Parts: sequence; C-alpha cells; structure tokens
Amino acid sequence: MPRCLLPFAIACLLLAPLHAAEPPTEAPVEEHEPQTPVVEDVAADDASGEAAGEGAGGNADQAQEPEGDESPAPPEEDAAGADDDATEDAAVAEDAAAAEEEDDTPDSRVPLREIHRYVAVYTAVKEAYVDDVGDAELMQSAIRGLLLDLDPHSAYLAGEDARAFDESTTGEYAGIGVEVVRLPDGSMRVVAPIDDTPAARAGIRSGDLIVAVDGEPLTPASHDGDGPLRGTPGTSVSMTVMRQDQPLPLEIEVVREEIRITSVRGRMLEPGYAYVRIAAFQVETATDFQRKLRELQEAGPLRGLVLDLRSNPGGLLTSAVQIADDLLDEGRIVSTRGRHPISETEFSATPGDLLDGAPVVVVVDAGSASASEVLAGALGEHGRARIIGSRTFGKGSVQTVLPLDNGDAVKLTTARYYTPSGRSIQARGIDPDVVLEPDSRPPSLIGDRSEAALPGHLHGDEEDLPGAGAGDVLAGDAPIDAALAELKSMQPGAVIPQ
Repeated sequence: MPRCLLPFAIACLLLAPLHAAEPPTEAPVEEHEPQTPVVEDVAADDASGEAAGEGAGGNADQAQEPEGDESPAPPEEDAAGADDDATEDAAVAEDAAAAEEEDDTPDSRVPLREIHRYVAVYTAVKEAYVDDVGDAELMQSAIRGLLLDLDPHSAYLAGEDARAFDESTTGEYAGIGVEVVRLPDGSMRVVAPIDDTPAARAGIRSGDLIVAVDGEPLTPASHDGDGPLRGTPGTSVSMTVMRQDQPLPLEIEVVREEIRITSVRGRMLEPGYAYVRIAAFQVETATDFQRKLRELQEAGPLRGLVLDLRSNPGGLLTSAVQIADDLLDEGRIVSTRGRHPISETEFSATPGDLLDGAPVVVVVDAGSASASEVLAGALGEHGRARIIGSRTFGKGSVQTVLPLDNGDAVKLTTARYYTPSGRSIQARGIDPDVVLEPDSRPPSLIGDRSEAALPGHLHGDEEDLPGAGAGDVLAGDAPIDAALAELKSMQPGAVIPQ
C-alpha cells in the first residue's frame, strides 16, 4: 500500500464500527464516579473529567506499516512505474469520489468529506510536524479528541485507568481519597474529599482547583496511566491548589495511603434518634446501610433518622436505588433517558420500609453529587424525607463504561437522570426544603462548586431558571444539630417554635 494511503486506511478501520446498525448493548451504569465526577485520581467525578483517563486506542499498532520495509522511491527515469502510480492514485480518487456521492446522504453516519478532512490533517502532521510522531500515538490522540469536548465526564480510559475506575467502586485503592472532575486543560476540580482519608485530613475542600502536582503544571498528558494523585502508599504528593477565598495558591502535601473507604457509619444522637453517614456509594454500601440500621435498632424502634449525604460524590447508582427502596414502600425512584432505548430505564420501590415510616431528614450540600442526588431527590419528592442543607452539585448524567478488546475502555455519557416527578438533576441539583448557611461564605465562591460551572457540561432543563446557582459546602456538626431539631419537629404532636 502506498504510504500516502495508510492514514486513510487506518481511518476507515477506526470508523467502520460507527456504521454498524446495532446500538451498544451495555446497560448504563453510574461512573463509579461522580465526578462527574470520578473517584480519586480517576475522576469522579470523577473523573476525572471525575472519574477518567486518556490512553492508547484500539488496534492502531496493527494498522501501522512495518518499519524498515519501505522500498526506496523509484528513480525519475522509471517513467513506467510513475505512470502506474499515477493511474493507481487516479483510480483511488475516482473510487473515493464515487463513494462520497453514494454515502454522503442524510442517512450517512460519517460523511466522507469529514473523513477526508481528518486524513488531510493526519497526513499534514505526519509529514510536517517538527518531530516524528508514530501512527499509534496519533491515533491515540485522535481517539481522546473524540471524547474530550463532549462533556466533563466522558473519557478514554487506558488499561490502568480502566482498572483504577473499577477499583474505585470497591473502595480499595492507593491514593489520597478525593473525588475530582478533570477539566480540559488538565487541572482538576475537587467535588469532595472522602471521609477519613489523607485528602480530608489535609484540608482539601470541595471546590478547590488543583493546578499542579509536585511542582509540575497539570496538562491532559498528566493523567496518562494511574494519574498524578495515585501512587505507592507512604509516598507523598504536593499539590498546588487554587482556593477562591485565598489570594495566593496553596501548597498542600499529602501522604498516600491504601484507601479503604468505610462508606457507611452511624451512631445514636439521642435515645430514639439515629444518625447514618454515607460517604460514597460502592458495591457493598446498601448492604452496609441495612446492617448499620439493624445495629441502631437493637435498643428499640427508632423515632427518626438523620441521613447525612454531605460531600458524598456519588458512585454506583444501584446502591443508591437500593437504599431508597429500603426507605420507600412504593413509587418511582429514578429514571434515565438517552438517545437509545437501552438507556431508557426506570427503578421503582418495592413494599417494605426498614424504618416503618419513622421520619427521615436528609442533609446535603454543594459536594453531594450524582447518586447522592438521586437518593435525596427520591426521598424528598415522595415526602418520605425532609431535605435540609444547601443546593447539591447537579451531576445528573449517566456514564456507561464500554470495554474494548485491548483492555482499555470508553466512559461515555449516555443518559440523564430524572427524579420521580420527571425533573432533571443536571446542572441544577436538588434544592433543600430548609436552607442552612455555612459558618463563613466568601462571596467569590458562588458559582464555582457546581456542575453548571464546569466547562463543556451538559445543559440542564432547569439550569437557566431563576434561583439556580452553586450551593455551599457545610462542614462541622452544626448541620447535624439542625437536622436533629428538624427531625424532632416532625414527630406527631411536636410543638414547632414560632
């Protein structure tokens, strides 16, 4: 094959699956992760940008022309050979033109003129870029580019990133324990630090922008492999963090650990009043929630439950749905809608309430994202719980992980979440019934801690309505005290102070 036709052949091989008539058959699953976001250095939500990574694509190496096999160019005197090449090139051009006339119709998945433009750019880079760039590297960049501008949560996951994404759903990995969303320039927006992890202990906050790691400014290439934050336990990582209430960047050093997230914790606040904290939604979270409730009920029936979802970056949708089912007797929990029928799903509650109708207060804030918003929305709209706190993050999209034959994967946004009433969470979040104020709120923070502030985010149905905007991060015990007071006011015969 003449070398000039190699990029065209590679492009055709890459794009051929796009002409298949069958939609993908994988069921939508929540990115772990949230960030949005993606967990830890996956982003996340992401993730990150999140939960996510970039890497090599498909079988580009197989399409490369073997090195050292090229024949020298024929001498100019070889007129017959030149004529043959010219005839062959003319035939290829005629075939391409005919194919374009045939395929460039309203039903064509990929117009050939766009393929020609891609091949032209590909060839220009191969022939004229200052340094030699291999075909595999160019194809990897092209694949990453397909996903880069879609939204903050779609990403190409190279083999190590794909494995890290799977690890984040189990709650065991080596890193610092933070949910981030990766931005197009390579920097990372913190959705939330995870409870009792190095990131939380070091003072990382929701809304922080990580712009450099170990003195190196972050770029998209920084996230290749495991990414800049994961690493061997016991090693330290220094992060340059931009925080809106600080005039100068912060340098925060964190020592990596084996992260084993305890996603569910609980205790009794007062006799009859229980408190359960869910830090993230992982594989065992729903089972752990049921176990913790049973432990708290051993002393007798509960009069009420404070369910704390503050700075919960999300995780597995199925875990959030199961917990909603544990507290509801009937009704829709959440639905998803996308372009393909496979993305149209609906989850409904089954009979059985673990609290036998005892009131619930759910505490949320600007770091509550994705699956935690699904749970809060379901309990709130069914009147099963009162929501207090601050407006949530607003990540209302579903990511489907599509494994590839080389061990890599594509994390692709395939649907939006909708609450039981049909409201979209995307770029709006959940508005609490009772708004709590933080101890301090620098004015410059407004607008920085939400899905709507992320570059390239999916537009939400209610994003532009009056009252939209970022919520606040609510730290400390004051929100728990407020939730307990709210819970007592919901008791039969309770006297509400005026």
